[in-house]
Amino acid sequence: MRVLSESQLGAVLAGVPASQPRVVVSGNFATPMRALKVLDTALAEYRLFALNAQAGMPDREGVLLETPFVGAGMRGRAGLRYFPSRLSLVPQLLKHALPPDVVLLHTSVPVDGVVSLGTEVNILPAAVEAVRARGGLVIAQLNPNMPFTYGDGVLPLGEIDYALEAEEPLLSPVPRPVGDTARTIGERVAGLVADGATLQLGIGGIPDATLAAVTGRRGLAIWSEMFSDGVLALDRAGALDPAEPVTASFVFGSAELYRWLDRNPRIRLLRTEKTNDPAVIARQRGLVSVNSALEVDLFAQANASRVRGAIYSGFGGQTDFVVGALHSPGGRAIIALPSWHPKADVSTVVPRLAGPVTSFQHSFLVSEHGVATIWGNDASEQAQQIIDHVAHPAAREELVTRGRELGFTLSRGE
Repeated sequence: MRVLSESQLGAVLAGVPASQPRVVVSGNFATPMRALKVLDTALAEYRLFALNAQAGMPDREGVLLETPFVGAGMRGRAGLRYFPSRLSLVPQLLKHALPPDVVLLHTSVPVDGVVSLGTEVNILPAAVEAVRARGGLVIAQLNPNMPFTYGDGVLPLGEIDYALEAEEPLLSPVPRPVGDTARTIGERVAGLVADGATLQLGIGGIPDATLAAVTGRRGLAIWSEMFSDGVLALDRAGALDPAEPVTASFVFGSAELYRWLDRNPRIRLLRTEKTNDPAVIARQRGLVSVNSALEVDLFAQANASRVRGAIYSGFGGQTDFVVGALHSPGGRAIIALPSWHPKADVSTVVPRLAGPVTSFQHSFLVSEHGVATIWGNDASEQAQQIIDHVAHPAAREELVTRGRELGFTLSRGE
C-alpha cells in the first residue's frame, strides 16, 4: 500500500485504462467522500456502483449510477441502472456480470499491517476479489474515525494499492422520533419474539420500535445484514446473550454506536454471502426476521421496492431472510407496516400488487391494528386475516369486495 496526496491519487486515477471504468464504492453511511471527490475530478466518465447510496453522490453528465439497492443519493436520478438482486447474490453480480475496475474503500488506519472496513463490510470483500482478478485498483481512504471491527473486513495492507489519509466524521442517519403507530406495531411484533430468539431487523422506524419493545427479553442473539443503535440499547438492557457474537454485515447509526463497535470482540461483521445465505440463516436458533414493506396484498405478498411502478429501494436482504427464517427451527418471518400511507393517503393493503413482489409466504403480517397469521392457513383464511387484523378499517369493505372478485371466500369480518 502506498499513501498518496490527493493530487497524486488523481493522477493515478486519470491513468485508468478503461474508457468508462466501473467503480465500486463503500455504500450506506460509509462512503469515502474525500476519495470519491478526487476520483470524480480525475475521471470524465465512469460507472459508479454503490449500495444504499446517501446524499453527496456525484450528479453530473458522464457518471452512470448503478445499484441493486437504491438509496437517497441515487433515487430518482435520470439514467440510473437498477439491477434486481437479492443481497446475498450481489457478490456474484460483481464477479461475473458487473466486474469492477476500481474499488474505493473507507477503512480504519493501519494497525499491525492490516486495516478494517469498519462499519461497512457487506459486498466489499467480494468486490476486492473481483477487481484483483482483472488487475484493477483497490484504493482506501484511511480515516482515524472509522472503528476497527473484526470479521471478514480485516484486510492486509498488501491488498490495497493506494491510500489517501483523510480524517472526517463518519456519516449518521438523521434521527427520527418513533411515532405512535410505529410504537404500537413494534409492541405487537415484540409479542411474537420469545426469550432466546435470534433477531434480524431491517431499516426504519418499525424495526427500531421493535427493538425498543424487546429490551425485557433475555438471551437474545443478533444475526442480521445490518443493525443500528437499537442493538446497543439491547446490550445495555442485558437482553443479549453474552456468549453469542453480534453478527451482521454493515452498521450505521450514532457516533456512540460507532465508539461501541471499535475493537469490540463481541461484534463480528461478515461478508454478505455469509450473513445473507438462507442456508446459514436457517441454522440460527429461532430466527425471527422483521422487515417492513411499502404495501402487501391479499395473497400475502409484499412489495418493498417500488412506488407507483418506479424503483424506490430494492430487494435488499428481505428475500434472503424470509426464506432463512422459515427454515430456522422455531423461526418466524414477519412483515410489519402501517395500515395507511399518510402522505399518499391510501391503504397499504391492496387487493393484488400491481408491481413486482419482493417476498411472500411469511409467518405473520403486522400493522397497528393487529397480527395476521399467514403460515398454516389456507389462502382465503390468510386474506381474511389480513383484512380483519392488518388493513385499516376504512379499507376493509372494499378489500372484501375486491377479494371475492379474486376468488377468495370472505366474510365481512370483524
